Amino acid sequence: MMKIKVTELKKRLNEYEHKELIELVVEIFKANKEVQNYLSSKFLGDEVIEEIYKVARKKIKDEFFPERGFGKLRLADAKKEITAFKKATKDDKRTVDLMLFYVEQGVDFTCSYGDINENFYSSMVKMFDQVAMECDRDEELYQEFSTRLRNVISNTEGIGWGFHEALVDCYYYIEWVHEEDEDE
Repeated sequence: MMKIKVTELKKRLNEYEHKELIELVVEIFKANKEVQNYLSSKFLGDEVIEEIYKVARKKIKDEFFPERGFGKLRLADAKKEITAFKKATKDDKRTVDLMLFYVEQGVDFTCSYGDINENFYSSMVKMFDQVAMECDRDEELYQEFSTRLRNVISNTEGIGWGFHEALVDCYYYIEWVHEEDEDE
């Protein structure tokens, strides 16, 4: 598929009148939910970001524990919600929260229903690793999520596939964990 390059796009947009540009943006807004979320968060701020966050969180939860029936475990769909939220809002803290929530839901799922499979656990470990890397970069973020991180670790003890051990490795990658251990 051929795509227009940014330089060509800018050149073409410069040819438009102000009113035509507004019409184009409105057309794009109407046609694409991600654009709707992006522009809404950009222009309306935190209240809209919180709404987008709540919707994403519910969609993630529903992949594991829907209100009715059993979770479908479409992990790719749940991860798409996180990516879409991040792109639309640029809200790092809530993005990490959604990432950790994804792992927590996975842990709750396997604790409720037993062993899943290697791909499931790999997905959880990769996401937890991303959370750990973000927390390692930002002590305030770590402090915000430290209890939840520790709960993930303690709730996975005894789960097979090397799941618990892999999460522990990720967890101890966080510099602030070592400082807490030294303080105790």
